[in-house]
Amino acid sequence: MQIHTFNVGMLSTNCYVVNCEKTKEAIIIDPGLDAPSEATQIFRYVKEERLKVKFIVNTHGHPDHVSGDSLLKKEYRVPICIHLYDSHCLRGLDATPQPANILLEDGVLLEFGKATLRVMHTPGHTPGSISLLGEGAVFTGDTLFAGSIGRTDFPGGSDYEMHASLKKLLTLPEHYVVYPGHGPTSTIGDEKRFNPFLQGL
Repeated sequence: MQIHTFNVGMLSTNCYVVNCEKTKEAIIIDPGLDAPSEATQIFRYVKEERLKVKFIVNTHGHPDHVSGDSLLKKEYRVPICIHLYDSHCLRGLDATPQPANILLEDGVLLEFGKATLRVMHTPGHTPGSISLLGEGAVFTGDTLFAGSIGRTDFPGGSDYEMHASLKKLLTLPEHYVVYPGHGPTSTIGDEKRFNPFLQGL
């Protein structure tokens, strides 16, 4: 599995293009674009790598993670995937409602080529927040960051659910690389040892 990161939008969202190295099928995670011009770098990369985009996947429904969905869907004619509980949040760059095509639930497998990512429902930041895990990687959206955790003071946020979700993530093998919605990568092991918000969980 090959992972390429694009830093997009005013909030520096990590947009990931993840592909199967054998078949070149790919998914795009959290295209939180601020302007259509930001999509150019993604289009160029996909073309240069000869990737075949299969899904657009959102870890949750906040604008800085979903605003580019409609633009990429128009380009690649592929479905938009998001958890059922955040599906009402989808808006395009012009704030126009954008319907989801595939509603995700805990345990669903997203297959692209010979690569697979499993959906883990990790609510707390939003009711429909998810993480995606497989092949030694976990994409945590705004649930877990390097040295921090997601906010719970937005509408739909929950301290109780966030703590439960973090406990689930900490059961993953320590070598798993954490690919968060913002900021640098980490590992589950490093977060267990050094993240002050996880001590005592």
